[in-house]
Amino acid sequence: MSGVFARAAARLSLTLPEDVFARSHASTRGDTLATEEHAALAARPAAVLAGLVDHPGAPTLLLTRRAGHLRDHSGQVAFPGGKIDADDASPLATALREAEEEIGLAPRHVEPIGWLDAWQTGTGYRILPLVARLAPPLQLQPNAAEVARVFEVPLAVAFDASRFTRQTRIFKGRERTFDALIWDNELIWGATAGIIRHMAARLEA
Repeated sequence: MSGVFARAAARLSLTLPEDVFARSHASTRGDTLATEEHAALAARPAAVLAGLVDHPGAPTLLLTRRAGHLRDHSGQVAFPGGKIDADDASPLATALREAEEEIGLAPRHVEPIGWLDAWQTGTGYRILPLVARLAPPLQLQPNAAEVARVFEVPLAVAFDASRFTRQTRIFKGRERTFDALIWDNELIWGATAGIIRHMAARLEA
């Protein structure tokens, strides 16, 4: 895993397609949604920080468990991030702002590397995942109003396809199939697991 940052720099870009939030954006991925469903869903723009913590020889992936009282995705494991506000200068600014607001991650600890493909959720969000190098020690201060827990998953675990299982759940009257990973008593599933699998595919040797 020591070369993951070099591979990320070589394979990802900080330049986003101009039509990234168009309903028909070609590279959009999603939670087992068909292409026609992507086109039918309104895209609520969001950006998240897929932060790789640069522990020497053993990088980790930084994740949160959302507070249980939140309206959307309450209690679920997620990347720090959220919807793009009208006054945000860019999706990158959104990812940095949200990470600082949610977990107290100072921008000076974040080295943006590049974007993964946009991810469409079944709830209508179009998520842009920003892969970034995080320089420890991070000295995080989670916002209890938004985040119940912050934890790290070894990248060797997160990128190991054999550790994932396929699960199903009924959502909006339809059966959805998704990837899931259990680590440190946390269930990582849905969009978060899907983005992790996509990141692994892009960044593995």
